[in-house]
Amino acid sequence: MLSFLCRALPGAGLLLPFPYALLAQTADSTGAARRFELGVVEVIGRRDTDTVGFAQNRLTALDFTRHQRLEVGRALNLLPGVALASTGPRNESIVYLRGFDLRQIPVFLDGVPVYVPYDGYVDLARFTTADLAEIRVEKGFASLLYGPNALGGAINLVSRAPAKPLEYSAAAGTFSGRGANLSVNVGARRGKFYAQASAARLRQEYYPLSADFADTRREKGDRRDNADRADTRFSGKIGFQPRPGDEYTVGYAIQQGRKGQPVYTGADPAFSRPRVRYWRWPKWDKETVYFLSRTSQANGAAYFKTRVYFDRFANVLDAFDDSTYTSQARPFAFRSYYRAYTAGGSAEAGLTTLAGHTPRLAVHYKYDRHREWNRGEPPRQFADVTTSAALEDVWQLTSRWRLAAGLSYDWRASHGAQDYNSTTREITDFAANDNAAFNLQGGVFYTPTAVGQLRASAARKTRFATLKDRYSYRLGQALPNPDLRAETAQNYELGYTRTPGKAQLGVQASVFYSRLDDVIQQVNNVQGQLFQLQNTGRARYYGGEIALNQQLTSALRAEANYTYLRRENQTNPELRFIDTPAHKVFGSVQYAPWDRLSLLGSGEWNSDRYSTSGGLRVGGFAVFNASARLRLIEGLTLEGGVNNVLDRNYALFEGFPEAGCNFFVNLRYQSR
Repeated sequence: MLSFLCRALPGAGLLLPFPYALLAQTADSTGAARRFELGVVEVIGRRDTDTVGFAQNRLTALDFTRHQRLEVGRALNLLPGVALASTGPRNESIVYLRGFDLRQIPVFLDGVPVYVPYDGYVDLARFTTADLAEIRVEKGFASLLYGPNALGGAINLVSRAPAKPLEYSAAAGTFSGRGANLSVNVGARRGKFYAQASAARLRQEYYPLSADFADTRREKGDRRDNADRADTRFSGKIGFQPRPGDEYTVGYAIQQGRKGQPVYTGADPAFSRPRVRYWRWPKWDKETVYFLSRTSQANGAAYFKTRVYFDRFANVLDAFDDSTYTSQARPFAFRSYYRAYTAGGSAEAGLTTLAGHTPRLAVHYKYDRHREWNRGEPPRQFADVTTSAALEDVWQLTSRWRLAAGLSYDWRASHGAQDYNSTTREITDFAANDNAAFNLQGGVFYTPTAVGQLRASAARKTRFATLKDRYSYRLGQALPNPDLRAETAQNYELGYTRTPGKAQLGVQASVFYSRLDDVIQQVNNVQGQLFQLQNTGRARYYGGEIALNQQLTSALRAEANYTYLRRENQTNPELRFIDTPAHKVFGSVQYAPWDRLSLLGSGEWNSDRYSTSGGLRVGGFAVFNASARLRLIEGLTLEGGVNNVLDRNYALFEGFPEAGCNFFVNLRYQSR
C-alpha cells in the first residue's frame, strides 16, 4: 500500500530483513524510559510540571518514537520557539532558539558540554535519540548553573537510567534511501548499584527527491547524490546510590560518523562560482567520559554535586576535484584535519531549608584545545581556559509567589593561538587576549491554581567569541580579530502555563523580547576585499509562542503550537539574519480506536526565510506526515508511516532540497 502513496518505496532496500528483526525482538522503549536525574540541570523558580505535552520545553522518548525523530535536531523541531535549519554547504543540522544559534545555546549531555570547542557548533544530525530519556530546552531564563555562553538558552540531552532489576528494549527498521536503524538499550538495578548500556546504528545511502524537483546540471534523477550517512553510537554508565539523596556515576559515550555533502543546486553565484564544493567527511567522531556525583546531608538540608569530564573530537574533511570524488589534484582540493579535546569540571552546592530560600552556588572550569592542519602542513594549536562562578536563589514568598534571581561572572583566557603562513611555511603566534563578562537574571512566578502559573523574567546573558570567530581566515576571505569581546543579550519574557487535567486544555503561552549588543558581525572591505568580524552590531529579536494540548476523548488527542519570531539587524538592516522563518506552525492528532492500534497525523508549516545575509530567500512550505502503530503482542509493536505525504519540494537552505515523499517501517520491543 505504501508504494501507491510514496514513489520512494522501491528505493528502500531491506538492509535489515524482517526475519532478522523478529529474531532480535527489535524495538525501542515506547517512552517509559526513566531519565538520569544526575544529568538534569534544574531551572530555578519553575516547576517541572510547567510544561505541557511538547508545548513543554521538554521532549521525552515517547515523543521521539511517536514522530519517528531519529536525530536530535529533528526531534527539537517539535517544540515551539525552535527553528530547524540546515547549514547546506556543510550538510549540518542545527536549530535556533528564538533566533539564537548553536554558538549561543550550548549543547550538553547530562549537563556535560559536548559542543565543538573551535566554533561552538555541533552537528545535531550526528546525535541519535535512541539512548535518550528526554531533551530539555531552556530559553532566555536558562539556569546560570549551566555555565558560560548560554546567551539565548541551553539544550541538555538527558540519558536513560534503569528503574527495574532488569529491563531491555530494542528497535530495528528500514526507511527510504536504503536506510536502516537499529538500537538496543539494556539496564539493571540491583540493590545500591545500577548499570545502563545502549547501542545505536543509523545509516542511509541517499534520500529521495520530490517529483517536483527540476533537474539541474549537477543533480539529476530522483535520488540526492552524495547524501549518504552512517552514524554509530555506544553509551553506558555505572552508578552507586549508597543512600537516598546520594549518587555517584561514571558515564561514557562514543560516536563515530561519516557523511557526504550534496552539491549546491541553486543559482547563488557565491556557491556556483568559481567552484562547487565536492566534499565528504569520512570521519566525524566524538567521545565523552564523565563522573557525576551528588552527596546530601542526612536530613536533606544541603547537597554537593560535582561534574568532571573529558570530551574528544576528531574530524576529517576531503575536498575533491569533481563529482567522481576520487581525485584531489586541483588547487582548491584538500584534506583537512581537526583534532580537539575539552577537559573540565564543575562543583555545585545548595541549601534546601533556609527560611524559604534555596540558594545554590556553582563554579566551572573548562580547558579547550584545538588542532587543525591540511595535508602536507604542520598542525596549528589553539587553546582557551574558561572559568565561571554562579549564585542562584529562589525565595518562596507565599504559597503562591516565588522570586528567583541569579548572577555569575565568567572569564575566558587565551592560552595560545598559532598562525600559519602557507607561503613561507612558518608558524607564528597570535597576540594573547582575555575577556570577562557577567550575567544577571531575575524572575517572578505566581501560581494562582494548582495547574496554572504566570511568570515574568529578565536576564542579561553573554557569549564569548569562539576560536574560529577570533582566528579564522575563512578560506582566505577574512582577517582574524583576536580582540573580539563577548556578545551580550537582554532577554525578557512574560508567560502563562496551565497543565492539562481531565478533558481540560493544556496551555503554554509566552511573549519574549531580546536586545543584543556588541553583536559579532561581518565588516566588509577592511583590508582590500577582505572582511573582518567585529563587535559592531546591535539587534533585537521578539515574538511569541503558544502551545495547546488536549485529550479530546479517551481515544483522541490533539496538540498544536505556533511561533512568531522577528529578528532585526538595527546596525546594518541590509544585512539580513538567516535560517529562521517569521511564522512556524506544528500540529498533530493521535487517534486510538482500540488499545492495540494508534494512528497519528501531523503537519508543519514554515513561512519563507533568508538563506544568505544578502537577501536570497527560500520559500515557505507545508509538510504532512502519517503513521500507525500496532501492538502485535505484549511488548512488541509494529509501526510504519509516510513523511512528506504530498511529496512537496522544499528546502531549509536555498539550493539544498530536503527529502520528498519517504516512508519508514519499524519493529519495537520493550521488556515488561
